[in-house]
Amino acid sequence: MRAVVFDRYGPPEVLRLEDVERPDPKHDEVLIRVRATTVTRSDCGLRGAEYFVGRFFTGMFRPRRGAIGIEFAGEVESVGAVVTEFAVGDRVFGIGSGTNAEYVCERAGGVIALIPHGLTFAEAAAVADGGLSAISLLRSVGLQRGQRIVVYGASGSIGVGCVQVAKELGAHVTAVCDTKSVDVVRSIGADEIVDYLEEDFTKNGERYDVVVDAAGKHSFLRCRRSLRPDGKYITTDPGFMWHDVATTALSKRGKLGIVRYTKADLLTLAGLIAAGSYRPVIDRTYPLEDVVDAHRYVETHQKTGNVVLLVG
Repeated sequence: MRAVVFDRYGPPEVLRLEDVERPDPKHDEVLIRVRATTVTRSDCGLRGAEYFVGRFFTGMFRPRRGAIGIEFAGEVESVGAVVTEFAVGDRVFGIGSGTNAEYVCERAGGVIALIPHGLTFAEAAAVADGGLSAISLLRSVGLQRGQRIVVYGASGSIGVGCVQVAKELGAHVTAVCDTKSVDVVRSIGADEIVDYLEEDFTKNGERYDVVVDAAGKHSFLRCRRSLRPDGKYITTDPGFMWHDVATTALSKRGKLGIVRYTKADLLTLAGLIAAGSYRPVIDRTYPLEDVVDAHRYVETHQKTGNVVLLVG
């Protein structure tokens, strides 16, 4: 089978498509023929070793595992001996490892579920990371019905997820994005939109219960005056630990969001999709062969929603 691999950290050009051995499912796994996968900001960070501390987990001098990709959508090709939840031919999606490939093996009990009716493979591949991140982040700050939330970076994968999940929770959502993404962000339910090229939301005099920095480009120091006395700031950027640690340690209102992917949350997300309360946003699609171009585009930080790789 073909898979995207890399054996050193660096620019998109370190990636290559290579023939590798097709995996065999263990007794509790399913073999999935991948039809669509994605390129995320996290994939680019892994490939480029954006944060040095991450090398303690991925390999200090070179990647321990030369595969890449976390989202997938495809068909079950075969199942392990004890698997009863899925059958050959089922259309499935979820979070895995090394999913920029023609086949992957995933535990049946892992973060994998049936694709909601009516979703294409490309659409299904484009929802898991952003949607599950949103559910996890908003749960961690205890977002409640009627509260006011700002989603900074609302046009990215996680931002798109946060806007839609926050609306489902009954919050009043102010979405911050660039000019070209305003219409898309409005279409997914934002109550108010701030174009950051025209306005700084931290200077509008408004106060919010929650500020989510879904782009990792803001800081608690800049946002703290926009928070209500018991308001909370959460970011997806590991760099937060260095430039905000002193202030947040004193205030206890800012935190680094640690995303936890679970099957239960994926089933919740699938239910929202089936009910019409959540929809995928796809910026561009590329064939798997053009993974380098896809990484280059994601690194421009201009994408709206997801960038999808079509496989086969």
